[in-house]
Amino acid sequence: MVKKKSLIFPLVAALCLASFTACGQAAPDETNISTSISTYTISDEATESDTKAPKTGNSDTESVEVQDTVERNDEMRDITPKELVAEIKAGWNLGNTFDALGSGTLSDETCWGNPKTTKEMIDAVNEKGFNSIRIPVTWARHMGEAPDYTIDSEWMKRVEEVVNYALDDGMYVIINSHHEEEWRIPDYEHIDAVDEQNKALWTQVANHFKDYGDHLIFEGLNEPRVKGGEKEWEGGTPEGRECLDRLNQSFVDAVRATGGNNEKRLVLITSYASSHVIPTIGCLAIPEDDHLAVSIHAYTPYAFTYASGESWELFDWDGSHNNEIDSVFNDLQRIFLDKGIPVLLTEYGAVNKNGNDNDVNAWAEAYVSRATKKGMPCYWWDNGIYDGSGECFSIFDRKNLTWYREDVANTIINESNK
Repeated sequence: MVKKKSLIFPLVAALCLASFTACGQAAPDETNISTSISTYTISDEATESDTKAPKTGNSDTESVEVQDTVERNDEMRDITPKELVAEIKAGWNLGNTFDALGSGTLSDETCWGNPKTTKEMIDAVNEKGFNSIRIPVTWARHMGEAPDYTIDSEWMKRVEEVVNYALDDGMYVIINSHHEEEWRIPDYEHIDAVDEQNKALWTQVANHFKDYGDHLIFEGLNEPRVKGGEKEWEGGTPEGRECLDRLNQSFVDAVRATGGNNEKRLVLITSYASSHVIPTIGCLAIPEDDHLAVSIHAYTPYAFTYASGESWELFDWDGSHNNEIDSVFNDLQRIFLDKGIPVLLTEYGAVNKNGNDNDVNAWAEAYVSRATKKGMPCYWWDNGIYDGSGECFSIFDRKNLTWYREDVANTIINESNK
């Protein structure tokens, strides 16, 4: 996985943090283009063709039946991770909301420029057919000093309020720790202090939600890495990966130690930078745990999903790059799925490039259909930005409760439920 170059955000976002970037991948250096963009190879188990196909999307195909909104369920069942993950179909990210490095107040929720989250927003997403939502949360500026690192109770309550919006619709909900790079530095110099804060954070979050049922999922780390460090988006260094393994383990241990429903709650660990590249997923240490899965981000292929401005950027989707999706998914299958470890693609998406919605629709069909066949639920990265400056990933208009790219949303729902 490679990571994006900094892009320009709306002014209101700049007020939160001038150099802050949304989630996803960054552009590779030009010297790395050949390895990060062009040289995917199909592993032996590949079954999908990379033959060129018309960019039809899913607009002319028969819709599949989608489960209606269900009642809230706070039961904590003793089921396997694979069984639970199989119940998750289409996922959506409430991006650029609680994942903010702002002033450390409740106003951080809107400092990216998105409106305050309402129950009506979550209802609209659920009514479209999404049965899971990921709520990225940045805790850094809502925590006190060492050694207690006490989380601000009002921030915790507001996160809980939005969690309940989704759970009340019968949805599955992921909460995480997001954009924590200012303190969560996985290197030998910082790891002892980082590990203590990581444990304190998740002990508090887990205790707060310990009575919630298995529709609530904890994701310990989002894109953990040394910011600006060596091979930041290409798998990191042995030192960084070793420190990451320690943080994944301490997250799992902290959650389990709180007892109650957290003894069986699904927890998600991740790779260095949440990347799918072999140097990090190939050596990821998996804690011994009966209720664990892996979270991965895959904006694949980067040349199509991001607006890089480079000569190799892709604007059209004709199926000729399906092999790049196949390659990533086959690696995930070989390293995790075939060993009984479920994978959730907690971030994916493609930006709006001058209204190329038909091409994005065709790409989404290719991407989600392949993920669904392998049993990997996908969570669209929606940051609320559809046009103008910034990373235009949004498919849902939160202000008007309508869909910027409804065909894309419909395709996601259809392919996720097959």
